[in-house]
Amino acid sequence: MARKPLRAHNDAPTHPAPTRARTEIEFDEATILGALFGQFDANLVLIENRLGVFISARGNRVQIEGSDDGVGRARDVLKAMHQRLLKGEELDSGAVESIIMMSAEPTLEGIVSGDQGNPPIMIRTRKKTIVPRSAMQIEYMRALASTDVIFALGPAGTGKTYVAVAQAVSQLITGSVQRLILSRPAVEAGERLGFLPGDMKEKVDPYLRPLYDALYDCMPPEQVERRLASGEIEIAPIAFMRGRTLADSFIILDEAQNTTREQMKMFLTRFGQNSRMVVCGDPKQVDIPGGPAMSGLNDAVARLDGVEGIAITRFTVGDVVRHPIVGRIVEAYEGQDAS
Repeated sequence: MARKPLRAHNDAPTHPAPTRARTEIEFDEATILGALFGQFDANLVLIENRLGVFISARGNRVQIEGSDDGVGRARDVLKAMHQRLLKGEELDSGAVESIIMMSAEPTLEGIVSGDQGNPPIMIRTRKKTIVPRSAMQIEYMRALASTDVIFALGPAGTGKTYVAVAQAVSQLITGSVQRLILSRPAVEAGERLGFLPGDMKEKVDPYLRPLYDALYDCMPPEQVERRLASGEIEIAPIAFMRGRTLADSFIILDEAQNTTREQMKMFLTRFGQNSRMVVCGDPKQVDIPGGPAMSGLNDAVARLDGVEGIAITRFTVGDVVRHPIVGRIVEAYEGQDAS
């Protein structure tokens, strides 16, 4: 049964254009068309509403109509979604949103399929394959694969820590590093929790929970527990880093905006042979006394920008890859703070 062209909620294209174009795509693998189109054609509706095009499907043929730019982007998005499904990767609404966002980049097809003989940009872990979900994540993943020290700056929801943990897990399971060390300052976000019960591990675990969550998302739980027990994976507050030299390691510092200048200098100088270091943080979310002016992250970025062997990736609200409302919330708060 033919699928009739859909409309946005206001029954008009989101981005009307004076000229019209039309193209048709034919997909060979009929078994994945249900996942490609989404339940009740939800993925096609999403593309229509975001790009201001009309889409109709008949069997394995999809016809797209709209402006030249909209039709071209919709075609690239559907092809990228199709390739993702062929590789056995997930295709939820968040992934579709991200592909739509990246469709404005001229290199989308090359990013997904690889270009000029280069492999596609992705990170493989035990549980899933991570692909870029924003234009800036493309630059970030390239830096993670090639640079010794990377600073990842930006608001919540941009994938700074998650992508870094995925890259660290990938290098650990391939043997290019021997240890994975995850750290963050034990600073509360605007509240005082008081003394926590238990031994040292039980006291610091609540601060490090986001790192555990990312680990368990990239590796089976039994492998995480085994590697934690053997010391291959270590999770500790930044205070435990003093006096160490971390060789053959992938080192991640999360919530780095809450380090002091002295802590940041101490952490950066732990760098050893055959290691990679990633420093993640949001310069605008500083919880230590003195605010941004006293942040070790802001101080380090000012000192080290342009130094050879150091990359700085700056995410913006447009790179938020959580639920779209998260980006709107961040934008609203930043706009209010600026005014």
